[in-house]
Amino acid sequence: MDKRNYKNFFGGNRITVMGLGLLGRGVGDVEFIASLAKEVLVTDKKTEAELKESVERLKRFSNISFRLGEHRKEDFTNCDLVIKAAGVPLDSPYIAAAHTAGIPVYMSTALFAKFASEIGAILVGVTGTRGKSTTAHLIYHTLMHAGMRAHFGGNVRGKSTLAMIPEIKKGDIVVLELDSWQLQGFGDLKISPHIAIFTNLYPDHQNYYSSMEAYFSDKANIFAHQHEGDVLIVGKEIEEKILNSHPPVHPVAPSLSDSVKLKIRGEHNRMNAALADAALDALHVPEVLIKKGLASFEGVEGRLQYIGSVNGIAVFNDNSATTPEATIAALRVLGSSHPPSHKASEGQRKNVVLIIGGDDKKLDMSKLIDEIPMWCSKVVLFKERGTDTIRDKILAMKEKGIDVYEEEGLDATINRAFEIAKPGETVLYSPAFSSFGKYFKNEFDRGDQFMRLAKNLGVSI
Repeated sequence: MDKRNYKNFFGGNRITVMGLGLLGRGVGDVEFIASLAKEVLVTDKKTEAELKESVERLKRFSNISFRLGEHRKEDFTNCDLVIKAAGVPLDSPYIAAAHTAGIPVYMSTALFAKFASEIGAILVGVTGTRGKSTTAHLIYHTLMHAGMRAHFGGNVRGKSTLAMIPEIKKGDIVVLELDSWQLQGFGDLKISPHIAIFTNLYPDHQNYYSSMEAYFSDKANIFAHQHEGDVLIVGKEIEEKILNSHPPVHPVAPSLSDSVKLKIRGEHNRMNAALADAALDALHVPEVLIKKGLASFEGVEGRLQYIGSVNGIAVFNDNSATTPEATIAALRVLGSSHPPSHKASEGQRKNVVLIIGGDDKKLDMSKLIDEIPMWCSKVVLFKERGTDTIRDKILAMKEKGIDVYEEEGLDATINRAFEIAKPGETVLYSPAFSSFGKYFKNEFDRGDQFMRLAKNLGVSI
């Protein structure tokens, strides 16, 4: 892989792409690959009807064929290379067949990182269970406001990171938000970003990984293949774990100076900003520009996002909260100006109407169950497989004076929350569960539906 050798890498080859998906990233990957490759076979277990929009977009390419509704092993052995999507099972028999046949398997974001690094770009990668989106966006926002040539990729809605390759020039800074699945590809190529940020580690995706160690192992690729001169910045919560697995000592982001005033709320966001500050300092951005950039950042859609008010009721979209820890953080920010240890009365603290529920990721919800009574006056349960695992414990909160409702479908759930909320209360949509199931295409679709419903109910968005 020499500089700008991506054209030779894809050109003239027969390529199988495993997983088209509904997020738009896969479509962009395939478009880019098809512009260079001899033949592209797209295979996905979803049917053509389920992937209609994506398939229609690709039909203009005469060198693309489809195998939808199923996978076949021969498609992974009768090709020159395989590009697999994030989230492909670790024990996939199709990927195993490719390996057995000597067919190389890659992931698109990791390939981008490899080529971009060889071109001479500086890679900044951010991972962690919580905070990676906000931290990555803080860094990119500040770089752009500082007038530096920067790009943003990785776990981004509707955007192919791979297709960014032709835009990259020597000296550019590329900020990548990286989940554990994307980092599998970094491990395969034995690469890591030049500047790596690891925010924290909590249980997540336990319906995919066999253990927390397996989950951490993928995420650890953010730093595992760094070289001398590279930088690793870690949150305090993950410091000990990294020290035990990858000595010597790595820098921990210091607390953010009190002189930096942020628009985004919560102590957890000050921690995210501290990580971003450390990364920007490593990139030699002047301190005055760092402070201005961090202070002007208004947040990421769907992450404790204030969307407006109606009838004296504040409304927050925290759709991206797919773990109990994320919802706990939101409750602590919005529940009251008084922390639980404060002598304020229970009534002063309980001002949140919480909408919660979704699909099951096999996560421990016990801490969230303990936290809800501290802040919530009312809870509306969105009926789904994950919600069923906590249903009885939430319903039991009625004995503590908390009103609990249960609804099927997002429309009924949101309508109920707005109906029962009183002036001065806060409606918080913070699911604590993933979105996949019978109601949503993906997390973004869930957030879009919530925003549409909130707008229909009078919230000025």
